[in-house]
Amino acid sequence: MPDVLETAAEPTRRALLQLLAGGEQSVSELAGHFTVTRSAISQHLLHLADAGLVLARKEGRNRYYRLDTGGMAQLREALESFWTTELDLLAADAMALHSPSHQGAPHDHR
Repeated sequence: MPDVLETAAEPTRRALLQLLAGGEQSVSELAGHFTVTRSAISQHLLHLADAGLVLARKEGRNRYYRLDTGGMAQLREALESFWTTELDLLAADAMALHSPSHQGAPHDHR
């Protein structure tokens, strides 16, 4: 399965996810928000489906997409784990800067 962070990071795919947050839409409805072709939007939607971020259903000649709640939960978990780690590192760096060994040290004001 493709990496959900990498898949969602692409700007057009991210915009599609944002549009689908408002509810299910057809490929044609989604394509109307972009300057690229309907075919290009379909390809982006296929990438999102392959990553488990959206679900598709066919009705007649139309294909409708909606967010996959399981895939979106996985994306959220991936983002939260990244930010939790990054924030922990930032806090550790801040604590190190305020440790007694750094007290009174000259500051570099270039």
